[in-house]
Amino acid sequence: MRIDIITVLPELLKSPFEASILKRAIEANLVEVHFHNLRDYTTDNYKTIDDYQFGGGAGMVMLVEPIDKCITKLKAEREYDDIIYMTPDGETLKQGLANTLSLSENIIILCGHYKGVDQRVRDLFITKEISIGDYVLSGGELGAAVLCDSIIRLIPGVLGNETSALTDSFQDNLLAPPIYTRPREYKGLKVPEILFSGNFPEIEKWRENQAFEHTKERRPDLLED
Repeated sequence: MRIDIITVLPELLKSPFEASILKRAIEANLVEVHFHNLRDYTTDNYKTIDDYQFGGGAGMVMLVEPIDKCITKLKAEREYDDIIYMTPDGETLKQGLANTLSLSENIIILCGHYKGVDQRVRDLFITKEISIGDYVLSGGELGAAVLCDSIIRLIPGVLGNETSALTDSFQDNLLAPPIYTRPREYKGLKVPEILFSGNFPEIEKWRENQAFEHTKERRPDLLED
């Protein structure tokens, strides 16, 4: 997979990809992540990427031309499965969407800033608009990092255990069940005996029941889906 991220703050984005699972995935050539500074596609000496909005109102708007030049250049080099715009009014990122995007070969992620991008960017280029939650950040970079993490960890070979991602919360519209490790007892709290039984079908049944009860208590809305 190749991910091209268009941003005005590449230095803000790079650090998550220089550590942990994301770094290992890149070093293992399981994914390529490239950062494109939008100011490199401007034409004036000030490297302007925004302007006042027509009709008045507070806040600046990202110009269409630099974004057009960057996306057009990338599309001339390869085909893309999706061109994604990170925006608060986009589709909320959920596990199913991450699963789908993890099967892509090439994607572009555009990070918004200020009041957002000129609407013509969305009309001409964007195929998916994604939000990581019902709140507003100062830019799309942190959202892009979250999106990339949710996608990359699903690529075969990235996690040490191939089945680990399949048992994450939300994969079956359920939260994960309780998990335990050593010691067997701590401050009077004991690990459930079923986990030491060696009866793996019964252990899986227990985990499924626990996941259901956990979801029913904390996120009943998931059961409605």
